[in-house]
Amino acid sequence: MTARDQLRTHILTRLVAGDLAFEEAVALLGLSPRQVWRLKAGFLREGPGALVHGNRGRASPRRTGDELRARVVELARTRYDGANDCHLAELLAEREGIELGRVTVRRILRGAGVPSPRRRRPPRHRSRRDRMPQAGLLLQLDGSRHDWLEGRGPVITLVGLIDDATGLVPAATFRDEEDAAGYFEILRTTFRRHGLPAAVYRDRHGAFEHAERALPAELRLGDARLPTQVGRALAELGIRSIAASSPQAKGRIERLWGTFQDRLVTELRLAGAADLESANAVLARFLPRHNRRFAVEPASPEPAWRSVPPEADLDHVLSFRYRRVVANDHTVRVGGLVLDLPRVGGRGYAGRRVEVSLRLDGRLVVSDGGRRLLVCRAPVEPTRLRSLESARASLDRAHPATRPAPGYAPGPDHPWRRVRPGTQLHEVRQQEARLTKSQTR
Repeated sequence: MTARDQLRTHILTRLVAGDLAFEEAVALLGLSPRQVWRLKAGFLREGPGALVHGNRGRASPRRTGDELRARVVELARTRYDGANDCHLAELLAEREGIELGRVTVRRILRGAGVPSPRRRRPPRHRSRRDRMPQAGLLLQLDGSRHDWLEGRGPVITLVGLIDDATGLVPAATFRDEEDAAGYFEILRTTFRRHGLPAAVYRDRHGAFEHAERALPAELRLGDARLPTQVGRALAELGIRSIAASSPQAKGRIERLWGTFQDRLVTELRLAGAADLESANAVLARFLPRHNRRFAVEPASPEPAWRSVPPEADLDHVLSFRYRRVVANDHTVRVGGLVLDLPRVGGRGYAGRRVEVSLRLDGRLVVSDGGRRLLVCRAPVEPTRLRSLESARASLDRAHPATRPAPGYAPGPDHPWRRVRPGTQLHEVRQQEARLTKSQTR
């Protein structure tokens, strides 16, 4: 008898003896009164055996016979050795006339100790990682593209970071897309408010590392990697950049996006936000309340934030920096812009390498080492160098020191347009010429 049957026997014995009221027996057994009456009648008639089901211990009348089971095991080990369970069931039906389901075949083989020929790798054991003990040891960065405005405006991306130890969200911003400028913005806010973290945990977005196909051929198989702008800035500040191998690895910020997509979407709807600017205004009011609600105390009260070094200029480090060679006419080309370098100290800079820094505040700074040669305003949003070409005219009007690059269209007889003899294109051109000449005749 099972433990349940023993309990029912004890309760019915007390009920029959009069030590227990019928209503109390119904409550203890958890059955309807009709079922209790049926069990009591059977108990008085047959004793405790009435509580055991009549089919208990009996073989099913539809059970596969022992001879057939032995036949299946023999075929699986000899003629059809190596066939998986599903294929074996099909082969038995087609060639042996044995109609058995896949589950039945599997049960017979496993009961006889015949393993599956296809060994599957057991699932990896995953456990939730403990939080970092100190605030500032690890920041998780990510971007979430979502319909935050629920159709009232464009689909935008929320770029943010979270402290692994406390769950604090130091900074976040809405962007048109997940880009390096958004990461520069939230990193600058975090560094100025709290300091420098020991490491950041991020995905393999193009803002952090170049795709393999985007690298030069000589670097694709080597260990060297061209640093991105964000990667270069983190390295200059001594912050370790760790790439996550899966979204589950950075689960803390992934769960943060789930919370934001639940709560922040409602806040944006209540505020009537319909564009990027209004969404960022709502986000600025939402973050302090979110941190008060969800931030926790770290295991160690001593924070691990590092102060920004005095010699580090965050505006310079967290900017888009490019190396350029000064032309003979003392100009520097950036995108579609041509910047004239002013005369500084009576010396020339032709042929020298200078650095062009595109700051987040919209300034273009050309410097030679620690010496600034030119500071001017960028004509468009500083994060979109590709659109600088369309703004050359406006920049020229605002800054007479700059001028657009001259344009030149090669003529039909230019060497660039000539076709080398012996090539396939040269033969095609000759055939076209002969055909045209014959048609003219």
